[in-house]
Amino acid sequence: MSRVVHPIEVESYRILRERADLGHLPPLTRAVVERVVHASADLDYVTDLVCDEAALAGGLAALRAGAPVVTDVAMVAAGITGRETVCPVAEAVTADLARRAGITRSAAAMRVALDRVGAGAVWVVGCAPTALVELLTLDARPALVVGLPVGFVGAAESKAALRASGLPGVSNRGEKGGSAVAAAALNALLYAEEAA
Repeated sequence: MSRVVHPIEVESYRILRERADLGHLPPLTRAVVERVVHASADLDYVTDLVCDEAALAGGLAALRAGAPVVTDVAMVAAGITGRETVCPVAEAVTADLARRAGITRSAAAMRVALDRVGAGAVWVVGCAPTALVELLTLDARPALVVGLPVGFVGAAESKAALRASGLPGVSNRGEKGGSAVAAAALNALLYAEEAA
């Protein structure tokens, strides 16, 4: 992937850096926070995002080694730049599993995806708290979990569970999140991968 940075993005970052000094953050954490703020125009993420530099470095190393990227929904997959993703949420096998197991399709998609990718993937959840909760019950042994689902029901709780799990992850403390934010967090690492 050879990314050309548009002048609008350059100006957006200039404004962001004028409004918030993130120079004290470690490099990958800063890249993720800035990319999320850029994608959302929401400076609250400066203090709301929870990043761990070692976890981000592990995720970046996994991406460099070709780890698969799994997303909970197609909107997250659509926002990820220059990387194929695994996203079985709309497949018939996923709908069938969801019906049989009495779980959401997003949760079922996590099971289907794990069967396909095995351990060591990078998981990106930006829509469904149930997908993140389900992932935490699986033996996925992820390289990184970007857990930024959105909503009033279960979103903050699922992200707290991710942090409590000890898995390498990126999350935030509140109810907000979403597909664009989750994709932005992963894109920050993909752009760092390209710069290396």
